[in-house]
Amino acid sequence: MNFFREVMGGQAAGPQPSGAETIRKLCDRVASSTLLEDRRDAVRALKSLSKKYRVEVGTQAMHHLINILQTDRSDSEILGYALDTLYNILCNDEEEEQDESEDAVTPISASGKHKNVSMPDETAQKQSDDLGAQFTDQFVQDPEHVTLLLSLLEEFDFHVRWPGVKLLTTLLKNQGVQVQGIILVSPMGVSRLMDLLADSREVIRNDGLLLLQQLTKSNAAIQKIVAFENAFERLLDIITEEGSSDGGIVVEDCLLLLLNLLKNNSSNQNFFKEGSYIQRMKPWFEIGDDNSGWSAQKVTNLHLMLQLVRVMVSPVNSPGATASCQKSMYQCGLLQQLCTILMATGVPADILTETINTVSEVIRGSQVNQDYFASVNAPSNPPRPAIVVLLMSMVNERQPFVLRCAVLYCFQCFLYKNQKGQGEIVATLLPSTIDANSISAGQLLCGGLFSVDSLSNWCAAVALAHSLQDNLTQKEQLLRVQLATSLGKPPVSLLQQCTNILSQGSKVQTRVGLLMLLCTWINNCPIAVTHFLHNQENVPFLTAQISENLGEDERLVQGLCALLLGICIYYNDNSLENNTKEKLKQLIEKRIGKENFVEKLGFITKHELYSRAAQKPQPVFPSPEQMLFDHEFTKLVKELEGVITKAVHKSNEEEKKEEEVKKTLEQHDNIVTQYKELIREQDAQIQELKEQVVSTSSQNEQMQTTVTQQLSQIQQHKDQYNILKLKLGKESQLNSQGEGSQVNGLQTEELTQLREEVEELRKQHSLLQTQLGDKDTLITSLKSETAESSAGGSDNTELLMELEGLRSRVQSQLAEINQMKTERQELLRRAEAGSSDAVSSIDGSIDGAKMAEVESRLAAQTTETERLKEEAKSLSASRAELDQQLASATSTVAILQTEKAKLQTEVQDSKKEQDDLLMLLADQDQKIHSLKQKLKDLGETVDDEDDLDGRDQTDDDYEEDEDED
Repeated sequence: MNFFREVMGGQAAGPQPSGAETIRKLCDRVASSTLLEDRRDAVRALKSLSKKYRVEVGTQAMHHLINILQTDRSDSEILGYALDTLYNILCNDEEEEQDESEDAVTPISASGKHKNVSMPDETAQKQSDDLGAQFTDQFVQDPEHVTLLLSLLEEFDFHVRWPGVKLLTTLLKNQGVQVQGIILVSPMGVSRLMDLLADSREVIRNDGLLLLQQLTKSNAAIQKIVAFENAFERLLDIITEEGSSDGGIVVEDCLLLLLNLLKNNSSNQNFFKEGSYIQRMKPWFEIGDDNSGWSAQKVTNLHLMLQLVRVMVSPVNSPGATASCQKSMYQCGLLQQLCTILMATGVPADILTETINTVSEVIRGSQVNQDYFASVNAPSNPPRPAIVVLLMSMVNERQPFVLRCAVLYCFQCFLYKNQKGQGEIVATLLPSTIDANSISAGQLLCGGLFSVDSLSNWCAAVALAHSLQDNLTQKEQLLRVQLATSLGKPPVSLLQQCTNILSQGSKVQTRVGLLMLLCTWINNCPIAVTHFLHNQENVPFLTAQISENLGEDERLVQGLCALLLGICIYYNDNSLENNTKEKLKQLIEKRIGKENFVEKLGFITKHELYSRAAQKPQPVFPSPEQMLFDHEFTKLVKELEGVITKAVHKSNEEEKKEEEVKKTLEQHDNIVTQYKELIREQDAQIQELKEQVVSTSSQNEQMQTTVTQQLSQIQQHKDQYNILKLKLGKESQLNSQGEGSQVNGLQTEELTQLREEVEELRKQHSLLQTQLGDKDTLITSLKSETAESSAGGSDNTELLMELEGLRSRVQSQLAEINQMKTERQELLRRAEAGSSDAVSSIDGSIDGAKMAEVESRLAAQTTETERLKEEAKSLSASRAELDQQLASATSTVAILQTEKAKLQTEVQDSKKEQDDLLMLLADQDQKIHSLKQKLKDLGETVDDEDDLDGRDQTDDDYEEDEDED
């Protein structure tokens, strides 16, 4: 301990050791001491010397300090000293300097603990930076050191956690990419850092925000992990707790971290939108009526909040994501809140400018949002539309330059892909809609167009050009605008007045704006080209401007004049004899020269300000003098430069050939259009046929089910017939044995009735035979047609199999009918031979009740037969109708879909065969029922030949007995 008293205490007599020697002794004591107290005192001494002797401590003690972190995990005090010492070694003297890589509007927050130190000279600061970077490289050479530091952040002790957060933040500042890679692959590395936001100690939470800011810079993978660790929810909660826009520097830190997570990260933006976090941004922009006395911190916070909204709807995002965010902002009322700020009084100028830019991107390309913005009125008396109020600021030269640029951007975004808005703006210039008692947008634009302020001229010209962008109707409507230049002189058109100002030789900025307006106006509008060329002074003015040798500033005007003249050539409809395409090209060749013309035209895209304007839609210029090009106009130049060059170099013959090719292509397009319409009609017909096929298939299935049911009924009737035949045979046998000598006799009327029934059965049998012959002929024809259709493909295989099955059933039923015919003939023959005796015998064996039952069954079967005949007729009619429809459809589709038509025809033929067979089966089933029933009536007692012989013998014996008597 005497050593520490010498080092830390007062000066002793004799020579004092140098700083390097003292640090060496302290390092030896840290490495060799066995007592924790000795090591702790040595580390504390190193901490006190680390700022004054930064190089010596970093060189000699870093290794020992890292060992302390590894070995003395149980003592929080020594860990805190070691971490503080490492922090002093690695951090730079200017510990909270602004990161040069950040945007000017997003400075890194100091969280209230930044030092106000004097700036060292440039050399000393550079040496300090290099020293911190060298020690950081040495520290992160072993990734385990960073992993060790991450594990120490799990310690809850304040003296360990807070210096650990500061040390890791410094590592990320000095070697961000390398440390980010180590943390990314470390298990639960990002999660440990996210836990800092939940720390109840504000200083650790605030420094954790700074740490996460450094961690999420330019690393999309870490940004996604942080976002999915519920960062959005935690940050928005902190912002609300701290007072939103009225909060302090902690709110600023949260907003900076949110910007890091969302900027140029489509995945996090989508996660932010899907999590309904856009709705939670609305309360940020609720400002009171008293807008005086805005603090600098509130201005910074609200500025960052507006930037956060712009990140979600930036034009560089994918169109689908931007449109979805715009929709959410309108639905939750965020757009309405921003418009309230826009029209409020007392809002600071920079906040008003940023709000205008934010509203611009929220409504850009969204029809619903643009319509709402058009309906917003300023709280004035009388109320004026917000667009008019903003345009008044744009054309007022006393307004700040950035504010005028913001208003121009807002107007451009309002008209972007908004033909309805374009029409409303142009309508305010037309004679029929001008209101002398109020100021309209068109009047403000015209006033700015002819103002003495060149910036107002340029802004008004660009704004008016956006009113005509890609809108042929409004280009033609604007030709009707007439301007009264002075008293006593006739009015001139707006187009003519623009060319008049051009010829007067005004400032370069004014002429560039007017030329951009004219190029946009007459582009792809032959009528406007004709109006422009109708003035005989325009073409000589353009050729004179292009052919002169002027200074560097005038070369841009010459290039735009060449572009305007080229548009007059390319979109010329040759309606003016003196200014046809060919004559204008000859004029260029004689007075300018084709190569010179193309060179002047190409100067536009080579201009530095052209490249700057082509980068993004928002007009951002460092000074008003550099405000020359519009973003949408750069697209137009890129599109037209090539075609104008080709048009100037083409000869008259090539022009004619191209016109012929165009006409041929138009004819070809007309033919293609006709074929497309024909194909659409045929597709509709095919769809109808498919529906009919489906309905027919369902009907077929129903008929198949009906056939199956009828077959089961036939089988049941067969069984009943056999049972009844057996029963009647037994009864007749008993009657013949027991009452052989008893004769009941038949009445003459009953015998006559039975004979009439037999005659009727004969007629029905003849009719059935005729119908059966017709059906046989039909089956034969169907068989031949099926054989022909089966050659067209394998799709009819199943139908043919069903048809063969139905034919086999028909054949079996025909065999049964023939068998029944034979039995019937035999019965009729025996019945006639037996005459009245046989009839008497039959009458004796059948009682009245059974006869009535048989007659009722016969009547029911006859009714069923008539019903089935009617159904057969209706099915035949539907089949004929389907035949006509199929024939018509087949003839229509045959050109483009032969195979499909063939298959449709085969399917329809197969369905018709099935329908015919089903009708035939239905008729034959009914005939079979009828014949069986009639056979029952005739053959109840003569079913067996033995019975008939027995009865004949009985009759003979009876006659012999009578003779003997």
